[in-house]
Amino acid sequence: MATIELRQTRQLAVGDTLVSVDGSSYEITKLTRVGRGIRVHYVSTDGRTGRFTAAPEAISRVLDAGPGTPASHVA
Repeated sequence: MATIELRQTRQLAVGDTLVSVDGSSYEITKLTRVGRGIRVHYVSTDGRTGRFTAAPEAISRVLDAGPGTPASHVA
């Protein structure tokens, strides 16, 4: 069973997988600073792309990559 952890937007990294409440998953493809926020670009499992902007301290649900995976930071 996969572990889901909560991370602030500033702790997200390209390649992380976001998980929605209904179980859908989205892989992060690009992170960009925009003013005081962070724009997160993603692709869904069915190939649809999208983006959202969040505050650096906003919380996201991220699929845990497993032990020994270093945390990368945007800001």
